[in-house]
Amino acid sequence: MTMTDTPAPPATAPAEPAEPPRPSLRQRLSRFDVKASPYLYVSPFFLLFALVGLFPLGYTAWVSLHEWDLLKGQGGFVGFGNFVEILGDGMFWNSLGNTLSIFVLSAVPQLVVAVGIAYLLDQGLRAATVWRMGVLLPFIVTPVAVALIFSSIFNEADGLANNLLNLIGIADLDWKHDTFLSHIAVATMVNFRWTGYNALILLAAMQAVPRDLYESAALDGAGSLRRFFSITIPTIRPTLIFVIITATIGGLQIFAEPKLFDASSAGGIGGSDRQFQTTVLFLWELAFFRRDFGEAAAVAWLLFLVIVGFGLVNFLLSRRIATGDAPKPNRKTRRASKGSRR
Repeated sequence: MTMTDTPAPPATAPAEPAEPPRPSLRQRLSRFDVKASPYLYVSPFFLLFALVGLFPLGYTAWVSLHEWDLLKGQGGFVGFGNFVEILGDGMFWNSLGNTLSIFVLSAVPQLVVAVGIAYLLDQGLRAATVWRMGVLLPFIVTPVAVALIFSSIFNEADGLANNLLNLIGIADLDWKHDTFLSHIAVATMVNFRWTGYNALILLAAMQAVPRDLYESAALDGAGSLRRFFSITIPTIRPTLIFVIITATIGGLQIFAEPKLFDASSAGGIGGSDRQFQTTVLFLWELAFFRRDFGEAAAVAWLLFLVIVGFGLVNFLLSRRIATGDAPKPNRKTRRASKGSRR
């Protein structure tokens, strides 16, 4: 018999795979714990946010669509009638303009000075803790006390500001009756409270910058100013963007400072001619002076949309700055790049 005539071995049937053992109760509980624990840990935040954030927002939207008196309660459904009334009210646009003006006069100097203070505190000063506590002290002072102090400083009759200006030959200024001067006075109060707070946030970001970068730049001949703009500012850019966004949100919601700046003579509505009445102060007047909760809720929603719009603009600009988008090359640049590749 040849090798080719050798009979083939009988084929064996494949063995059936054994069934995996059924997981025990402890194993099932462990898997459920791994999957569900993260959601349980973050659920308190979402529950509180729904309670103090989403519900008031939705309820305010419901109120804005009705006639709603402070004493009589809910009236008839008016749809967007309250929004139409507010958008046609010149006082709303006056308050919005005042809010934007005070916001610009407070946010821009505040951020510039905060960056400067943070940079000075980052230079290894003696008694650094004392200086940091001193910078934060204005933030601890209550807004009522700040408003009373600065209302006295900017008093037109015998205030400290006019007395100092008289020493250099400048006549008394109408800090509480002139529109632009009143905006400067209110913005000064805001800057006094929040500059030190923002400076400490920026200081924490500056201290996280690796010192090797500064040493390498100094060895290459870069001065302190060049190191500041080439190393410090680009490195703390995310924190700086955060401070800008929070300052924007807080600046558009300003209430206590203009409310208490001239409360004795103007009734707390933002000046005798509403020259420094902000949008939140106008909302307060509608709700508790005119007792019109419907229009007040409409103002709240319009201000919410304005803040969201500013937030989106800040987000888009910050993302563009962070990614370092370069301009698109023109035709000559594309042709040159193609020639170099060849």
